Amino acid sequence: MHSVYISTGSNLGNREGFLSKAEEELSAHAGNIEAASQIIETAPWGNTDQPQFLNRVLQIKTQLPPLFLMECLLDIEKRMGRNRGEKWEPRIIDLDILFFDNQIINEPGLSVPHPYLHEREFVLRPMVELAPAFVHPVLNKTMSELLQELNNA
Repeated sequence: MHSVYISTGSNLGNREGFLSKAEEELSAHAGNIEAASQIIETAPWGNTDQPQFLNRVLQIKTQLPPLFLMECLLDIEKRMGRNRGEKWEPRIIDLDILFFDNQIINEPGLSVPHPYLHEREFVLRPMVELAPAFVHPVLNKTMSELLQELNNA
């Protein structure tokens, strides 16, 4: 079994409902949800001219290998009505693999750890809630250290 952290976000429509639906879909198709952070409301990142997001990080246990899990997440997004267009656009649901065990993965369509997570408070705050001592396998810093560095920047 693999331990995976997944970021979930929504900034269109019934945001809480979409996060709940994504959790149901993940449980049914990807693996068992072991832990869930609190839901936080955050400003958009990248393209800031859009509605606020609700974000949450989930820890799941899965038997799926990384690329199959990514395909599963994309399929869940599509079934829920997400149409991918421009980068950082408003979305019904966004599912990103943050960490997959302690693996470093650089494949077409999948980079793990997520390449921007250390720059995003909406990811680091929930990660600190779930796993403050988890060490980023590339940056060799804990989630608490990364959040503190971001807040001090």
